[in-house]
Amino acid sequence: MKTTRILLLLAVALAGAWRLAAFDKNGPRVEVNYLEPEKFTDVRDSYPEGTDAGREATLAELRKYLVGRADKLVPAGQKLRITITDVDLAGDFEPWLGPRWADVRIVKDLYPPAISLAFQLVDERGQVLKSGKRELRDLAFLMKLTMGFRDDPLRHEKALLDDWLSLEFREPKAG
Repeated sequence: MKTTRILLLLAVALAGAWRLAAFDKNGPRVEVNYLEPEKFTDVRDSYPEGTDAGREATLAELRKYLVGRADKLVPAGQKLRITITDVDLAGDFEPWLGPRWADVRIVKDLYPPAISLAFQLVDERGQVLKSGKRELRDLAFLMKLTMGFRDDPLRHEKALLDDWLSLEFREPKAG
């Protein structure tokens, strides 16, 4: 009788582990998509319109960063789907400063970073655990220390995403 119970418990545990492993094999825990990136407010790499390659490189870097950071916060067996609907990079181009400045992004507090997104956190059965739309903007972005990103041209956007992730998906305090 005891052996049968132990075998039954072991079978249930293995079935649960197999199901969880199967869910994790269906892809990464974090998925980031862009909705009509050609219409984003400002993902330009130069003035006046920028290049498609520049936009794609910028968005690829943001996706890579977001997946890497969010993956650490999403528990095994859950999946986070993020759809970014708009990006406005920190700074802007000021071509009126002269032809030499036409392709230089000037970063001032007048031009804060902003990212609009929708997200959905689901469990292995597809049940929605959390979802929403967020308009991320940091008006005090120049007052923050972003030492980890000092030489990164997307440091302000990455810090904005870090702030959102830590607020939205922080682990509950013990005790």
